[in-house]
Amino acid sequence: MWSIGLDVHWRTTSVCILNEYGKKIKEKTIRGSWEKVLTYVGGIRQPCQVCFEASCGYGVLYDRLRAMGRRVVVAHPGHVRMIFRAKRKNDRIDAHKLAQLLFLDAVPPVYVPGVNTRQWRRMVELRRTLVDKRVRAKNGLRSLLRSQGIRAPRGLWTRKGLRWLGQVAFAGEMTAIERDMLLDELAQYDRQVDRVTRALDRIGRSHPGVALLQDIPGVGPRTAEAIVAYIDDPTRFRTKQVGAYFGLVPCQDASAGTNRLGHITREGPATARKLLVEAAWQVIRRCEHVRRYFERIGAGKKERRKIALVATAHSLLRCMHAMLLTGECWRHNADAAVAAA
Repeated sequence: MWSIGLDVHWRTTSVCILNEYGKKIKEKTIRGSWEKVLTYVGGIRQPCQVCFEASCGYGVLYDRLRAMGRRVVVAHPGHVRMIFRAKRKNDRIDAHKLAQLLFLDAVPPVYVPGVNTRQWRRMVELRRTLVDKRVRAKNGLRSLLRSQGIRAPRGLWTRKGLRWLGQVAFAGEMTAIERDMLLDELAQYDRQVDRVTRALDRIGRSHPGVALLQDIPGVGPRTAEAIVAYIDDPTRFRTKQVGAYFGLVPCQDASAGTNRLGHITREGPATARKLLVEAAWQVIRRCEHVRRYFERIGAGKKERRKIALVATAHSLLRCMHAMLLTGECWRHNADAAVAAA
């Protein structure tokens, strides 16, 4: 079977083909869109396998190549760079490296979810982006009021508060124009967030895992859908591995009996990690079992609160993975009911 390495870009793609003995037999640069790449690979009659690095839109290319009946492996870009540390680097060399790794069956692969899951993840990320933009508009309005020495009332973002904000008389016309533009942005982002939220709610209602995770006190639909979308297939992780995927495990430097642990790796989906940490605060307030865990890690020291929070989020994530894997509900609700009785 031939091994094909592709260094894919939007306008040019470098191709390297190795035969069944690992010898380079073809090297080519295709100038044009991905359609030309697909046509070229589809025209190869010899049985072959294809490898390329994950980048923007890699799922579409993966699906199209799989539809041709090819074996496709998508490589993790960061891990490939760790394997090949070379000072000489260009597209043809990268394509040859990928072909060699594929021939040796040593490609560090990434998981490629289905089309629906990829779209679901994009909607989760889109909502997070829109919420951040809305927060930026709100901060701009608060800054504007403060610059004019005006104290904002409580409930500024309610209908009554926004009506008051639209009627505030400023000293200059330019300030009023800035206020009006920020209010327009805020209204636009509100509409967009509501539209995306309704779409996410429709997806969440059709997935039993989202409802299952909301059984945890303090976990809402946004956190549940993000965790379910990024885990996708819970059987692809062991429970102890899921924290590493979400970047909640510490960096480690261990050698000869010395073990140094640093900050968390922050790898994986940042949006899901942020939502998980926010949910951890709510679970700590609502669940006695989780609160005891948080207090034990924190040891009553103020400087350990952040460490305890991350550890609690990691423990909560492992519980969520176990729930998705087994279908079991959050058991501490029942424990609390028995204790109260």
